[in-house]
Amino acid sequence: MPRIAPPTPIYRTCDTDGLREVNRIRKRTHLSPVLPSAALRRLWRIPRLTLHLLRGLSTVLFRFPSLDAHARRARIRAWSRRLLHLLNIDIRMTGTLAHPNVLVVANHVSWLDIFSLHAVGPVRFIAKSEIARWPVLGRLVRGVGTLFIERARRRDTHRVNREITNALAEGDIVAVFPEGAVTDGTTLLPFKGSLLQPIIDAAGHVQPVAIRYRTRAGGASTATAYHDTHFLGSLWRICGAPALVVELTAMPPLQAHGKRRRELAGEAEAVIRAVLALPAIDREPGRRADRETGSP
Repeated sequence: MPRIAPPTPIYRTCDTDGLREVNRIRKRTHLSPVLPSAALRRLWRIPRLTLHLLRGLSTVLFRFPSLDAHARRARIRAWSRRLLHLLNIDIRMTGTLAHPNVLVVANHVSWLDIFSLHAVGPVRFIAKSEIARWPVLGRLVRGVGTLFIERARRRDTHRVNREITNALAEGDIVAVFPEGAVTDGTTLLPFKGSLLQPIIDAAGHVQPVAIRYRTRAGGASTATAYHDTHFLGSLWRICGAPALVVELTAMPPLQAHGKRRRELAGEAEAVIRAVLALPAIDREPGRRADRETGSP
């Protein structure tokens, strides 16, 4: 397959156009009040969040069938930004998402990772099949084009890789969480390379994106972490948390052509480790990371 030119950025950082849009949303809806307790924060946020989820579900069911891809992406981005605003989470992005023929790889902390990336540039996600069965949110995630993988079925990786290939060919940006699990954000699991083969075959690029959640004061926050709870428990905790910031750092894309999956996964992992200021780890000799699934 012929090699293509390096990708060109198509989404500006959230510090420019994105933040202007967020500010417009805040002006229309007024800033969320500063609430002194978790109970009051939940009382304020949960009814508004429920209404927003139902509006999103209505859009997916009744409006999306008549919209083209561009119009859908615009609504996904606006809906995701509004979701973060209702939870009093600000977006801070460094760098840009690149396009075309790009596979985004990111560390995985929370179900909010999906909507944080959608807020700066809609992408097609590879997610664990359990998400599709979540109440309301699962239907929304399906409706925005998420591809699901059965982690317990090793052969399912081949099916998902075919779908990734098709999505890349259609011009979509695809995102995977190659750790294969969520963490609390203070660690990073070794990256698996099983879902990277389509971008190698397409002679494209892998773009590492580091995700971290902070308090408004700049300290690390684990309030959004999804590693130790179920979805409703996570939502309850996030709705009671003080104001937060999600930081997205998009690094320069890595050339995928001519590399093996394990090598490419290791390069992307090293980049994200450096951004998150986490120590490097030694992989076990002979470890077959590329045989494992890369689902969240």
